[in-house]
Amino acid sequence: MRQRIVVKIGTAVLTKPDGEIHEERLDSLVDDLAALKREGHELLVVTSGAIGAGFGRLGLGGHHRPHSLRERQAAAAIGQVSLMERYQHRFTKHRILVAQVLLTRQDLEDRQRYLNIRSTILTLLELGVVPVINENDTVAVEEIQFGDNDTLAAIVASKVEASLLIFLTDVPGLCVGDPRQDARAEIIREITQITPAIEAAARRTPGSQAGTGGMYTKVQAAKIATASGVRLVIADGRQAGVLQAVVRGRAVGTTFLPQEKTLEARKRWIAFGSRVRGQLHVDQGAAEALVHRGKSLLPSGITQVEGEFTVGDPVSVVDPHDQEIARGLVSYASADIHRIKGQRTTQLPHLLGESAVSEEVIHRDNLVILSSPSAH
Repeated sequence: MRQRIVVKIGTAVLTKPDGEIHEERLDSLVDDLAALKREGHELLVVTSGAIGAGFGRLGLGGHHRPHSLRERQAAAAIGQVSLMERYQHRFTKHRILVAQVLLTRQDLEDRQRYLNIRSTILTLLELGVVPVINENDTVAVEEIQFGDNDTLAAIVASKVEASLLIFLTDVPGLCVGDPRQDARAEIIREITQITPAIEAAARRTPGSQAGTGGMYTKVQAAKIATASGVRLVIADGRQAGVLQAVVRGRAVGTTFLPQEKTLEARKRWIAFGSRVRGQLHVDQGAAEALVHRGKSLLPSGITQVEGEFTVGDPVSVVDPHDQEIARGLVSYASADIHRIKGQRTTQLPHLLGESAVSEEVIHRDNLVILSSPSAH
């Protein structure tokens, strides 16, 4: 069956410890991608490795890699050229055209820019071109610090309505324990729901020295993908033929199954399209009402406000155990929520005067539930 597939290739797969591109492995990966393309699949590649490749070109790999922001941005600018040259050369041997697409999170937050980007990517696919996508690390300060290519890949997969997202990394999947420290660490083969226990397991598997993300960022990205109806597989990209094995449904790595009830486009935008601007902590009663009874968030259930934000900004809703249970668009700015938190709705006109425009801090139509609240 023909699929639209997004393949995210991690830095540790693409580069050697000294930062140089692993030429033989890239040869193998492109050969496998080209084989899938010949089978009729539509492919998008989200690639890491620009910063590592840049350090390698500068002779600054291994333990001598500089960590200042300006040096990392310069390395990204140098490495991106080298990276795309290699992709283009290898895909050309298979008579496949590639296109470079550099993005930042801001490109996806602005709706008009996002629509333009989506239109361009879909047109490239219609023309039989393989988009090679990377974060624009030369300018994306926060993304360099937090390794957001995992999230980028999940958002891209969601926006282009892919059926499959594959994360190629340097571990065999999500394990109970760190496979780098314990060769007997058991792989979790299939995940139907991302629970706090799954997130805890992910935290125990750190990222590689070469990359900036870890298993935890991949699990957070899995929330985006599965909520959008995309199956996600984390697999060892160092193994030959792994892409074909995943596409054919073999038991490879860790599979996150898509949710039965997927989010509509607007809800996906609220949940994942924009970076959250703050946090609202709620009590257990409010958490239960939001998740299990489909209620709006009222000021009486809010216990704490973090961050500065304005009306319409996306915020995270956190239960008493610091677990994120929802995201939504606020009806009030953070300064006003500070004044009304814990109060009944009848008190809003007295506390806010004419600014009391709504009984709800987040209306249920502007709220997306991400997980159940933690138990007592």
